Amino acid sequence: MKRFELCGLGNSLIDILVDIEEESFRELGLEKVTMRLVESGEQSRLLSRFADAGLSRASGGSVANSVISFAQLGGRAAFLGSVADDQNGNFYRHEFETLGIAFPVPPASEGATGTSLVLITPDAERTMRTSLGVSTSLSAKHMDEKVISDSEWLFVEGYLFANPENGQQAVARAIEVAKRNGCRVAVTFSESWVVETFRESVESAVKNADLIFANETEACAYAGVKDVKEAFHFLKKLVPNVAITLGPKGSLIYFGGVDAQVEAFPCEPVDLTGAGDMFAGAFLYGVVNGVEPSDAARRANLLASKVISQLGARMQSGIAATWKEA
Repeated sequence: MKRFELCGLGNSLIDILVDIEEESFRELGLEKVTMRLVESGEQSRLLSRFADAGLSRASGGSVANSVISFAQLGGRAAFLGSVADDQNGNFYRHEFETLGIAFPVPPASEGATGTSLVLITPDAERTMRTSLGVSTSLSAKHMDEKVISDSEWLFVEGYLFANPENGQQAVARAIEVAKRNGCRVAVTFSESWVVETFRESVESAVKNADLIFANETEACAYAGVKDVKEAFHFLKKLVPNVAITLGPKGSLIYFGGVDAQVEAFPCEPVDLTGAGDMFAGAFLYGVVNGVEPSDAARRANLLASKVISQLGARMQSGIAATWKEA
């Protein structure tokens, strides 16, 4: 038996969550429902506007959120990401230690831990401004061969493809180690612009992937079509397993020969942050532990509905009970 069931690879960011009224949001002049990368100075100015807003803070990053949900469900997990030797970095590492997630990459001696400001409007939509900080320093040299080789699955974050200097090399090295050591590879596209802008690097990873996660927009962008069923069919010809999330329409899955559309659970969204991350972490937990794929997707859909019915990308309690309830 391998030491870890799942090893995540992605950006390490502190999520800073802010509830904001529509009028105040309009005053910021930001395009709603976007994720944009910003320099540290602009991020500091934005954060200063909410200094008295009672900010809530949590360890995050897309694949990091999936790994956290996987561990909360009882899975054995590790994560490869980069934080600084600062207050946010110490907070991040302490949370992962508390969750029982191995975090082998040593802290960077210079720079700041990355942050993601998540502005949540009353319509439950999220607008994100992210300063990557030292998460961009994660490179091939940080790919711990012992941890990857002792994992059943490697889960790669698509945002890393947007970092040609370090991230793409980290992904290539991690996948090479994984394939050499019998560790299966899952890749999430993360955003449609990642697929469109860094196509060559994404395609290289897809050629070696055992499982692709995407939402409807990302899947269509990669396939070059407008219909998600066509995109699903296209991806099934490229990789052995596919999972596409469809928001309120549920999910499409093809895993281990099982092909199904799995319905969503109705809910009243409060914050759409983290639905896809939760789905991926829960689905992986299910299939790793022998749950029939369509059942794993159904359970993952329920957990995704729960996480968007609250504030933040992570369920602080009740995740294992919800899994059993499903």
